[in-house]
Amino acid sequence: MKILSVFGTRPEAIKMASIVRLLKETAGVEARVCVTAQHRQMLDQALDLFGIKPDYDLDLMRDGQSLAQLSAGIFTHLDPVLEEFRPDWVLAVGDTTTVVTTSLLAFYRKIKFGHVEAGLRTHDKWHPFPEEINRRIATVTADLHFAPTEWSKGNLLREGVDGKRIFVTGNSVIDALNFVSKQEEPREIKELLERLLVTRRLETKRLILVTAHRRENFGEPMENICRALKELASREDVEIVYPVHLNPNVQEPVNRILGNVKRITLLPPLDYLPLVHLMKHAALILTDSGGIQEEAPTFGIPVLVMRETTERPEGVDAGILKLVGTETSRIVNEAGRLLDDPSAFAKMAKAANPYGDGHAAERIVEALLKS
Repeated sequence: MKILSVFGTRPEAIKMASIVRLLKETAGVEARVCVTAQHRQMLDQALDLFGIKPDYDLDLMRDGQSLAQLSAGIFTHLDPVLEEFRPDWVLAVGDTTTVVTTSLLAFYRKIKFGHVEAGLRTHDKWHPFPEEINRRIATVTADLHFAPTEWSKGNLLREGVDGKRIFVTGNSVIDALNFVSKQEEPREIKELLERLLVTRRLETKRLILVTAHRRENFGEPMENICRALKELASREDVEIVYPVHLNPNVQEPVNRILGNVKRITLLPPLDYLPLVHLMKHAALILTDSGGIQEEAPTFGIPVLVMRETTERPEGVDAGILKLVGTETSRIVNEAGRLLDDPSAFAKMAKAANPYGDGHAAERIVEALLKS
């Protein structure tokens, strides 16, 4: 069986890492990896961490390119790879431009397509944009659907997908998280915490970790988020750490509004290993990221999701995530409630993760072998 795994961003690489590793170790499988590199620098961080050496590197990241330009590049550069390798299966994870374009190319060449992290939905085509439509198209083209939860399986069933082609596997990001969290804490995190301890007496404060970079939050929502962080930083009992995404639509408002604010530390994007270890020290996480919504529950950390909708409602239902949108006052009020009300904090700080048990890769490979 010939299997090609295709991905292009750091989150995709993280979620595919355990699958790629297991496929390489599986007898009777010829497994290869193709990266589109739609996010070059951050992708390379994950490839190095997990020891993944791509067989094909399309190297498609270009400054300022549109979604149409990226899609065109993937179409024209990935198609020759499919022609040369002629896989039995193509795998992709999630809902990026890489995923939707890969799924269509596999369909055009009548190659079976396996969709990892299938069935996530907000049922709002504009939130998140363009991910909601990307994953719906991937569902239509997929031959096997690896749903992370029963909720995501239910979405697929309601859309008419044959239940025999759906496998509930857990989310493979938990496989990666378990691997990374057991590694030694990186020096850069130790030095950061020591610096905050010396200069700002971190032992008397609570660390708030922030990640915010989603496309639908560009513009006024991102400015509102920054104003909320500035207001929260007026509290003397907090220390905010924000690794800032490289996208200029994030860099500009963050540096303009938060660049010289006391009790806010802006960092360059962190590799996954230090990010996970920084997460373990956080008392509260404010994010618009999908992955952190899945990861933080493992450590029992309350998460406020700065989005209007989420395709991961299992955490909301479990009480460990809360949607707060992007209005400044609501972000400040909800964060303040958790910081000031020990019972409200304790209610959310549950170390029970509804997104997986760390064995997703095994279930995915088993399903492929039986297909």
